[in-house]
Amino acid sequence: MATGNSSNEVQIGAQGRVVIPAKLRKALNLKPGDRLIARKVGESLVLERREAIEQRLWDMFSHIPKDVSLVDELIAERRAEAKRENQE
Repeated sequence: MATGNSSNEVQIGAQGRVVIPAKLRKALNLKPGDRLIARKVGESLVLERREAIEQRLWDMFSHIPKDVSLVDELIAERRAEAKRENQE
């Protein structure tokens, strides 16, 4: 698998379709039927595997202990905030 960066010019078809060049598909191990997430970053279009996004999110929150519930913490914060607002 290629590890370097590579640039290829592609053309947008009449229905907005873009063909990913074979060389890039092979380098990224993309197969027919694979689903990618498209997002705008600045003035760029980024196509990324869902699994890569999920892994990045897991890594981002991996420092949080397993016994900590972010949902419970958020609810507690919201309740405390609502209580302060009601006291004003």
